[in-house]
Amino acid sequence: MAKLSHVDQSGNARMVDVGGKDVTQRTAVAAGQVRMLPETLALVRAGQLKKGDVLTVAQVAGIQAAKRTAELIPFCHPLPLEHIALEFELDDALPGIRIRATARTSGKTGVEMEALTAVSVAALTMYDMAKAAEKSMRIENIRLVSKTGGAGGDYTEAG
Repeated sequence: MAKLSHVDQSGNARMVDVGGKDVTQRTAVAAGQVRMLPETLALVRAGQLKKGDVLTVAQVAGIQAAKRTAELIPFCHPLPLEHIALEFELDDALPGIRIRATARTSGKTGVEMEALTAVSVAALTMYDMAKAAEKSMRIENIRLVSKTGGAGGDYTEAG
């Protein structure tokens, strides 16, 4: 069984000491989706929701959230992000919106949580902006797609 990095020898939760780690370039990509009725997706696409441009507001919210991850997740280290970007795909086959976030820094710890937080808050923002049209939307499949850098090595999701 893998050792949990956020638990000390006595089983107490702790923040990981990264003081002895090397600074490396680190990148993480996360993804998720908001499933909605075709009619709601059409309103998003046409920009006809009462609260405004869903995609622009969700993009800003995701970027803002990534920058504040350490304030939201107790054991995350505050990181100087060098890059955070969100991409949205309006998918009629889903139907809904696919979300992808890429985060990058040069540091002693990874940016997986920043990318995952960006996707999560972008999805929550989409829900908030469109809930007047549909309350049954579902936020789904938020996950780490890939990460590079650090002693733990690279990761790419299977499939």
